[in-house]
Amino acid sequence: MSPPPTFKDSSEANRANPMAADEVELARMGYKQELNRELGLMQNFGVSFSIISVITGIPSLFLYGLNTGGPVVMVWGWVVVSMFTMLVGLAMAEVCSAHPTSGGPYFWAAMLSKPKNAPLASWITGWFNLLGQVAVTTGISFACANFLSTACTLKTDFVPTANTTIGIYAAVLVAQGTINTFGVHLLQYLNNISVWWHAIGTFSLVVAILAKAPSHQSGAFVFQKFIDGTGGWGDRAGHAYVVVIGILMAQYTLTGFDASAHMTEETKNAAMSGSIGIVMAIGVSAILGWFLILGLLFSIQDLNATVDSATGQPVTQIFLDTVGEDGAIVLMVIVIGAMFFCGTFSITSNSRMMFAFARDGGIPGHNFFNYVNAKWKSPIRTVWLACFLSFCLGLPSLGSTVAFSAATSIATIGLYISYAIPIALRVVYRDSFVRGPFHLGRFSYPVAVTAVIWIAFISIAFILPQVNPVDSQTFNYSIVAVGIVIFYSVGFWLVSARKWFAGPIKQIAAEEMGINVMEPGEALKFEQAEKAAVVEI
Repeated sequence: MSPPPTFKDSSEANRANPMAADEVELARMGYKQELNRELGLMQNFGVSFSIISVITGIPSLFLYGLNTGGPVVMVWGWVVVSMFTMLVGLAMAEVCSAHPTSGGPYFWAAMLSKPKNAPLASWITGWFNLLGQVAVTTGISFACANFLSTACTLKTDFVPTANTTIGIYAAVLVAQGTINTFGVHLLQYLNNISVWWHAIGTFSLVVAILAKAPSHQSGAFVFQKFIDGTGGWGDRAGHAYVVVIGILMAQYTLTGFDASAHMTEETKNAAMSGSIGIVMAIGVSAILGWFLILGLLFSIQDLNATVDSATGQPVTQIFLDTVGEDGAIVLMVIVIGAMFFCGTFSITSNSRMMFAFARDGGIPGHNFFNYVNAKWKSPIRTVWLACFLSFCLGLPSLGSTVAFSAATSIATIGLYISYAIPIALRVVYRDSFVRGPFHLGRFSYPVAVTAVIWIAFISIAFILPQVNPVDSQTFNYSIVAVGIVIFYSVGFWLVSARKWFAGPIKQIAAEEMGINVMEPGEALKFEQAEKAAVVEI
């Protein structure tokens, strides 16, 4: 067996023929080029930037932020979270550069493990990533439905209910799924629109409310005001407890940047573009998000009226108080448009991850879901699977007042655990790691260790109760969802999957042996055939 190309070889190939080099690199990892490779660096960055979408995450959790720590936690919590998230992103970008495939974290976990542990590491990582991806789509698209409901109350007699919001949520998911059905050609243009919509829209929104606000809050209010609206957790557990759970707004918003990794099989010069896309998306979003938070906080006219707004959305109340009803409608359109784009690209990322996992036999019905439409070059079956699962995860909102914040907790925990596993393996087996063109040099190890510690911290923080007292209406059910994934992934592994799931399968080599790796048990045959070939050599 010939040795894999070195970092130098790959760089020379990229300069000579970037498209061919990407396909060679994908083939080296064992996969065929099935998706259209049409995206450039800016499009790859745009997908993660659109999914992070500060104009989605911040408005949708603004009420949560005001009640859970208030302005001081929102402002400085954003700064702290941004710094640690950048470390996570840098550690992920380094691994992405070494293994640029749409499988993302679950593929990395297998490649960075010892061979005997690779299937289990890949299996657990894949299921946490899938949970996080689904929950992110739920949080984004449900927020879009909520803001649509709120916008409909302006200048009308419409009164939104839980049932009507769920109906709007379903319609949003159907629209986003339909767009994703028509493949990467359409998404490429929408991606460009989305980037400018987010950048110009956020800037224009902040300038408008600051310029038109009758008065502005003081610097002391914005940078120092602490609020405990959790029902008394600050008195019972201390202000530190409120601060810890209050950073959810920032950490949830700065989530989903693994989308750049999931899109690498559709990106040119993937080993660099995917990594730079991750880092750029975090950096630009961190700056733009802080600007948005400050603009909204300085523009609050009456804190109590904003928190208890009849619209149900404090951000909408800020719009009404600053630019009036007509202006508020315009600004709501900007926010809702950003949320819709964000959800659309979340489904794009989600469907690519599910397709890659199905390609390796990791999800039930993988024979059916391992499918790329020949005309549109899109994994349309996993597109609709993503929509369906996200809709199901949004249903608890019918009977819970904290369902939305719980969904955001699930998204944050699920995704970040799937990020932590390959980063931790990178630390443990650092001597065997073969770096790609994007690397951190001497800073690689300390950055990765810090990233893992931070993820462990937030994974515990976001399963804690968020409202006091805890009852059926206020229970943080994120621990239930995470527990189900742990129980299912570990339990199914012990009962069945360990007998046939072999981790990411080298698709090309298997097909040359006449083995269909999508059949349960066939992946194991491929592993046995490979071992037999090694023995013969």
